Order: sequence, then C-alpha cells, then structure tokens
Amino acid sequence: MPPLTIAIDGPSGSGKSSTARGVASRLGLRYVDTGAMYRAMTWWMLRQDMDIDDPEAMAARCDEAVITLRDDPEDPRVFVAGVDVSAAIREGAVADAVSRVAAVPRVRERMVAQQRDLVAQARQSGLGVVMEGRDIGTVVLPEADLKVFLIADAHERASRRAREEAGDAGAESAHLARTEANLRSRDALDSNRAVSPLQRASDAVLIDGTHLSLDAVVTAVIQALPADPQ
Repeated sequence: MPPLTIAIDGPSGSGKSSTARGVASRLGLRYVDTGAMYRAMTWWMLRQDMDIDDPEAMAARCDEAVITLRDDPEDPRVFVAGVDVSAAIREGAVADAVSRVAAVPRVRERMVAQQRDLVAQARQSGLGVVMEGRDIGTVVLPEADLKVFLIADAHERASRRAREEAGDAGAESAHLARTEANLRSRDALDSNRAVSPLQRASDAVLIDGTHLSLDAVVTAVIQALPADPQ
C-alpha cells in the first residue's frame, strides 16, 4: 500500500493540530502543521519590522525567510534560519497578524510549494503524512487519500483557546470574549480572502468536534479512512 496522505482543514481553534498529531501518532505517519509555517513567516516579517499592511513589500521579501519543520508528531518544531520559534510563533502579535500575511498571494505560493515538497520527501521515504491547515484538501493536497473538514462551535473554540492562553480557569472569563471575537474575525478573513480561502472540499468528511473528546475525534478520522487507499 502506498504511503497515506491525510488532509485536515478547518477554522482556527477547531482542534486541527491536536487531532492531526493524534492521527499521525496512531498511524505512524509524519505530521505537518501548515499554520505554523505561516506563523513562522509572520514572526520573521515582524522581526524585520515589515509593514504587514503592505502586501507588495511582503511579497517582495517572503522568499528570504528560511523556514523548516520537524515533522515528528510527538515533538513537532518549526525553525526560522535554524532558530526554534515553536513557542515564539504563538505570541499575540503573531496571532493578530498572521491572517494578513497568509492572504498575500506570493506568500501562499511559496508556502504551498514548500508544503508539497515536504509531502513528496515523506512519500519518497516510504512515509505517510497528516497535513493540517486551511487549504490542504482544496489546494495543497487535492488528491489526498482522506480529506477532513473539522469544525466546532465558535464559543467552544474560544473557550479552548482562552484556557490555553490563560493557563488557569480563573482567568478564562477575562479572555473569553476577546478570544471569541478574534476567532470570528480570523474566520471571516480566512474564509473571504481572494487566494485559497478556507472552505470545505466537496469530498471532505465533515466532523463536528464541539462535544467530542480529542480521542473521539481522532478515532472518527481514522474510521473515515478508505478501505483501499490509492
């Protein structure tokens, strides 16, 4: 059987990363977080003091950023010019800017090419890949063996993200309203951008994880695999 390719798309905070890592770990596949790549590009641009409201400037310089990944689902990492930025790309300034950077056509062109290269390298090594993001099933891997579109209620997504950011239940309510507003704003930006908008592929399996545990969502993805992948 050829190496499996699984594409998992969905809005911010829907649980794509945890689900994709869980699926990759269970099936012995590689894991690629494309959102981390866009965050790394955003982090680099902010460090260069670039104007993220200037698409032409971002397009002109995006090829300068050297972004690499560790695709081990047990310990995924993202590097910029050899520097581990896995924690830095989760900071608020990056989160607030990433949708604008990701909307630049040249940035997406560069990232999609690199993502396809990662899949090709894994397949050449006899390894399958779980890749997650917002345009994987529609643009990056339209021939994936399985496409999943993972959703969750916006309030539930915000609650999860607020818990992650706050670190304790006591601070959750203070973060929740702002977090939900930010998620809804990002949903709108990602869904309405001109290039590779967030949308469900016509043949993607829809999974609503609002009331499911992570283990249940991972199991649902694995159960959706075709009996005889091509």
